[in-house]
Amino acid sequence: MPLLRLRITGNDDDARAIGNLLNSLDGIERVEEVADLMPHMDDADSSSAGLPDDTGPGVHELEIDAPNAATANKVREAVEALAFDLDVLVEFEAEEER
Repeated sequence: MPLLRLRITGNDDDARAIGNLLNSLDGIERVEEVADLMPHMDDADSSSAGLPDDTGPGVHELEIDAPNAATANKVREAVEALAFDLDVLVEFEAEEER
């Protein structure tokens, strides 16, 4: 069973739209947003806190369980098309077999 991991660089609404698309596809067994494991070095007392360079689109990471390679390909194609329409960046990590 292929496990797809993807990273979305966009706002919460964009990530939600992609998640909704994934949940609507036939055969998808699980879509889960995984926690950001990277520690952030944001310091509220920093002189650069809140400056425009610190703000930007969020990063969301999703894991998707697909039953087979054909469904995994459909996932990639559907997500790429929606990401193009939403003007967000989506990165796919290497697919794993479970």
